[in-house]
Amino acid sequence: MNRLIVLDSAPVGLITNPKATQLALQCQRWLLSLLQSGDLAIVPEIVDYEIRRELLRANKQSGIGKLDQLKSELIYLPITTEVMIQAAELWSQVRQQGKPTADDKALDGDVILAAQAMSVTNNAREVIVATSNPKHLSLFVDARDWQDI
Repeated sequence: MNRLIVLDSAPVGLITNPKATQLALQCQRWLLSLLQSGDLAIVPEIVDYEIRRELLRANKQSGIGKLDQLKSELIYLPITTEVMIQAAELWSQVRQQGKPTADDKALDGDVILAAQAMSVTNNAREVIVATSNPKHLSLFVDARDWQDI
């Protein structure tokens, strides 16, 4: 059965980057090869938020257009109440274990992303979070550097 690849902000930022940098092109080719092999790619709402807020701040309309296009072409995963409850539980657990993933006052997008990824694991498919920094996310889910997937 094909994998579900949950995209973190690093690959989404590269994929939607209007500048054709070497790394951006490499990431775009990576995504295309995943899709051609039958894997499904997911853009979580928390990632859309993280990318979009910076694009809006910098008034990068081209990037916003590419982000909107990507969301329409892939699976978009909205944040639900259940996801936020799970994220709060994850946030609490790692702090109780002495392994916080962000400052205590931070929203902590990593736990929200992890909870979103966990919400699709019932599909009996392998679920992998594609990121550029798997350290924090791998406390909760299978998280790998996107280049290693």
